Amino acid sequence: MSKTAKQLLERVASWPDEDLEKLEEAMSAIEAWRSGEYHATADELREIDAGIAELDRGEIATDEEIRRVLPTFRSR
Repeated sequence: MSKTAKQLLERVASWPDEDLEKLEEAMSAIEAWRSGEYHATADELREIDAGIAELDRGEIATDEEIRRVLPTFRSR
């Protein structure tokens, strides 16, 4: 383990619970990525459900809307 990682882990003990929860989520995501297995969080599942509900209501972007916004999601 690197010196920086060790120092960070030592400081984590003083973090508030809210920050520790975020760290746990990030660490779980990294472990899932490393294992090739991913499980969506409760928040992600709610967003997925909301997206499906939008589709069910017919709220679909046009081709032009997609072309306009797509470049903002591509890395430069």
